[in-house]
Amino acid sequence: MAKNLREKDLMMCRSCGNEERASAPNDARSDESRLAGALSESVTAIAAIAPMLCDPDVRTTQVSQLLHGHIAQVVERNGLWLHIKGADGYSGWVHQGYVVTMPEPVPPLSQTGWNDSRPLSLGCTVRDEHGATRKLPLGALITEGQERVAGLAMALEERRHSFPPLADSITASAMTFFEGTSYEWGGVTPWGCDCSGLVSSSFHLHGVRVPRDAWMQASTGAPVGSMSEGRHLAWRNQSGAPGAGEGRIRGRRPGWPR
Repeated sequence: MAKNLREKDLMMCRSCGNEERASAPNDARSDESRLAGALSESVTAIAAIAPMLCDPDVRTTQVSQLLHGHIAQVVERNGLWLHIKGADGYSGWVHQGYVVTMPEPVPPLSQTGWNDSRPLSLGCTVRDEHGATRKLPLGALITEGQERVAGLAMALEERRHSFPPLADSITASAMTFFEGTSYEWGGVTPWGCDCSGLVSSSFHLHGVRVPRDAWMQASTGAPVGSMSEGRHLAWRNQSGAPGAGEGRIRGRRPGWPR
């Protein structure tokens, strides 16, 4: 019973900010003031990983992550916290210390994130104009003033050639980049990820847009009759709702039987 309640609480927290909330009439004026000036504001992550939380409180649960160089739209401000929506359409709260405001003009969100033309880290180290170095995880973007000094990074055109949207290629990338990764609720990189984060990042690397959360992923795609390489399977739970089951990668290593 306790486990079921905990899972229910986590799923409710995970979807917060991605479903409309009813607000009391007394909060209308304060909500309007928070939204004022935020509707046209965009920010970009300056940390390697900016945690996106369920609520504007450091004690709440991480629901996703905004990676270095990725751009997000500010939906609402609450003190030092920003309610943002990333290029994948997912939203959450981030502390303003992890981001900076983007100067105009800001590219459309559809042309940012994994679809950004700038070099995307495949696991690299960069150095800025002051000589400081930092590591960037898979999916982070190398920004102006930074140069790669170790590891790998690829611009969009090269990524589209090296990472085609093919089942065996996507499976190989998932196994290559995420093998041995520790589980982290809300994580999307090999530094720590959850099952849906692994799936979303692996597909995005190959130019295939897949929703961020398992319950969203379970609501897309098409019915299949069998399991094969590169397929991401989802199923319905006992209540009939799309299930967020365990993440599995079906692939084949050299020497393994089919």
